[in-house]
Amino acid sequence: MNFTLEHCDSSTKARAGIIKTDHGIITTPIFMPVGTVGSVKAIHLRDVCHDAQAQIILGNTYHLYLRPGLQVLREAGGLHHFNGWNRPILTDSGGYQVYSLAGTRKMKEEGVIFQSHIDGSRHTFTPENVMDIQRIIGGDIIMAFDECTPFPCDYNYAKQSMDRTHRWLERCIHHFKETQPVYDYQQTLFPIVQGSVYHDLRKISAQTIAECEAEGNAIGGLSVGEPHETMYEITELVCDILPKDKPRYLMGVGTPVNILESIALGVDMMDCVMPTRNGRNGMLFTKGGIMNMKNEKWKNDFSPIEENGASFVDTAYSKAYLRHLFTSKEILAGMIASLHNIAFYLWLVNEARTKIIEGTFYEWKNKMVKILERRL
Repeated sequence: MNFTLEHCDSSTKARAGIIKTDHGIITTPIFMPVGTVGSVKAIHLRDVCHDAQAQIILGNTYHLYLRPGLQVLREAGGLHHFNGWNRPILTDSGGYQVYSLAGTRKMKEEGVIFQSHIDGSRHTFTPENVMDIQRIIGGDIIMAFDECTPFPCDYNYAKQSMDRTHRWLERCIHHFKETQPVYDYQQTLFPIVQGSVYHDLRKISAQTIAECEAEGNAIGGLSVGEPHETMYEITELVCDILPKDKPRYLMGVGTPVNILESIALGVDMMDCVMPTRNGRNGMLFTKGGIMNMKNEKWKNDFSPIEENGASFVDTAYSKAYLRHLFTSKEILAGMIASLHNIAFYLWLVNEARTKIIEGTFYEWKNKMVKILERRL
């Protein structure tokens, strides 16, 4: 992987760059649609590629490990061949899923023992086998195994967890260097900064990760319930420490406003399930604000979803038609809304990139934040 920093905004810390991988180029800042089990929920990957113009998607190590399983993925030739996506893929480490399984997992220095949410069977993730699993899944960018702490989190536990994450990182890096890709392309390992909401811990973690001199770095443990202002404070603190010549990935963030504010703080890559999850429940993100498509007010509104007539999908569906689909509990409703939201997010980061290059990002961002928070 290679990262080229092209432009830096003069009024903020926003950046525009290019990431080159063996599966193609990614222009930053970028949003990565979440493809948990190898699919972006309710959307054909063809449409994710062509309508939404996604350049990279995210796969979930925990879920793909359990289903379809490593044997199937290896026989298929990796996730790219299995799902037909020929652009870059990033795989997470499973650390967040381990965090979410607090009631059915046991944390040890060696790794984590957990129960499958599918059949209750017991499994173990270690820094070493998580590297092996991600080799077999075949992500272009793979993540170090870490522990995501909850919010709120006791300081002492946050420090213990951070220290363990750093020890696990050493093992990840060693094992990654001792192994080779399973398929005929290169993979890149990103370490993850932890430390909960404690500034001193975040500084220590960011400095530790920076010293690893990885090709890219991630910021984890945010967007887990802390106030947005706290998230921004931690993000800015960490971005100021992480290398400027390497991409920075803020994990699991967020709303359109979160996306723009994070870009302004120096973040290059983001992912979140919100566009599809909220879309399936009737919430649309648009250039004019947020719409709940189940509201009665759209019943006789035959104007396009986007006020200016533009459409992020191949047909300019009306608000009335989409509301009808939702009230009728038609599967197509979630498909249209999810694709619209994903395409909107990709439009938003691409527009941010354009404004960074033009030198107008700060003014545009401040205007857009006010618009995007509106409920229509």
